[in-house]
Amino acid sequence: MNLLDLDARWRRFTDPDYRCPCCGMEMPGIYDLGYDAPDDWTHGPIPEGAEDLSVGADRLSPDLCKIGEDRFLRAVLHLPIRGSDETLAIGAWAAVPPDLFYAYIDHCVDGAAFTGGTALLANQIPTLADEPEAGDLTAGTGAERPRLTAQDGDLAEAQTDGLSFDALLDLYAACGNDLRPHLTGTA
Repeated sequence: MNLLDLDARWRRFTDPDYRCPCCGMEMPGIYDLGYDAPDDWTHGPIPEGAEDLSVGADRLSPDLCKIGEDRFLRAVLHLPIRGSDETLAIGAWAAVPPDLFYAYIDHCVDGAAFTGGTALLANQIPTLADEPEAGDLTAGTGAERPRLTAQDGDLAEAQTDGLSFDALLDLYAACGNDLRPHLTGTA
C-alpha cells in the first residue's frame, strides 16, 4: 500500500471506474505532459501528416529543432509522485550547443555513443520553471529520448523529492486541465 492510497482524492483520481458526480467526467489518472516545440518557436505546429516544418533556415521535427543558430533536442523530465510508485513524465525541449546536437543525431543515425552534456530547459513549466533552467542531459534507455535533470530550483527539487499530489493537480490545472473540483466526491 502506498501512502497516497489513504487520500480519497487519489483513489478517485486513479480509479478507472470513478465518474465525477456533478458532470460524469472520467478521471485520467496520471498522464504525461508534452510540448510540441521550444517556447522560442514562432512558426506554428508541424502540419498534420508532415514530418517537419521548415520556415527559412528554421526547422522543427518531433525530436529536433533549429531556430537561427540555436539548436534544441526533445527530452524527458521525470518527476516522481510522493507517496506513490507513479512518475510524471514531461516531454520538453532543451537548448544545446551544436556539438551536443550533432552528437545526438549521430547517436540516432549511426548508433554512436551519446554521453549527453549541459542543456538549458527551453519551455516554461507552470508552477515549476517559469524561466530557462540549466540541466544535465543524459542518454535515455533504449529508444527513449534523452533525459533532462534540472540542476537547481523548484524543478530540480521536484525531480529529487517528488511532487505532492496537490502540486501535481496544480500543474495539471496550470496546463489547462483543472481536475480538483471533480475529485471531491460530492455533487
